[in-house]
Amino acid sequence: MAPLTVHAEITDSSLICFSSSSENTLKFVRKLGIDFARLPLYARDAPLIATEPFVLVLPTYGGTGGEGSVPKQVIRFLNEPRNRELIRGVIGAGNTNFGDNYCMAADIIAAKCKVPHLYRFELMGTPEDVTRVIHGLETFWTRQSQTQT
Repeated sequence: MAPLTVHAEITDSSLICFSSSSENTLKFVRKLGIDFARLPLYARDAPLIATEPFVLVLPTYGGTGGEGSVPKQVIRFLNEPRNRELIRGVIGAGNTNFGDNYCMAADIIAAKCKVPHLYRFELMGTPEDVTRVIHGLETFWTRQSQTQT
């Protein structure tokens, strides 16, 4: 019997996002005009493997006290050691109707992976959010490159 072959999508993008079927996070990331990779929505889809340092953009799912806030697809992605080693920062998407849980998934990932929570935006973000994230990422990656020399 032939061994089972597991295919994976490989990315060298410095921006990786997860977006649910609502695609609010995806709509925001597309406005940035930056090359990005998207985590698969379904477990049956090929997993994503990062090959370069990246910033992760993710929404917060409902739940109180943080329980269930991080999408399972993000947990699966970060459970891969190669991916977890390359994460450098997190940007959170959320809904202020969640109160204290607003962008909590990004807070959880930042704490667990010991990386900064760089920015948070609501739903699809505003034009000001887009401008701030573009400039913020440019500054962030410049500083990252300077600390690695």
